[in-house]
Amino acid sequence: MTIEDIKKMDKEVLTPGDVAQVLHCDPNVLREQARQDIKKLGFPVAKVGTRVKIPKQAFIDWFEGSK
Repeated sequence: MTIEDIKKMDKEVLTPGDVAQVLHCDPNVLREQARQDIKKLGFPVAKVGTRVKIPKQAFIDWFEGSK
């Protein structure tokens, strides 16, 4: 999956699995980092109970700004 694929997705909230494919990392690394220190991820994340949710547009903005 690429950032272009993310942009085309109908959903407004992404999962660590969606984002991990773009970042080429394990989604569990993102989940664990969100639990330990959410600010270190660098992009906005919402924790809902044990779930980690990532606002799509905020992630796209962060990703494109990090290039």
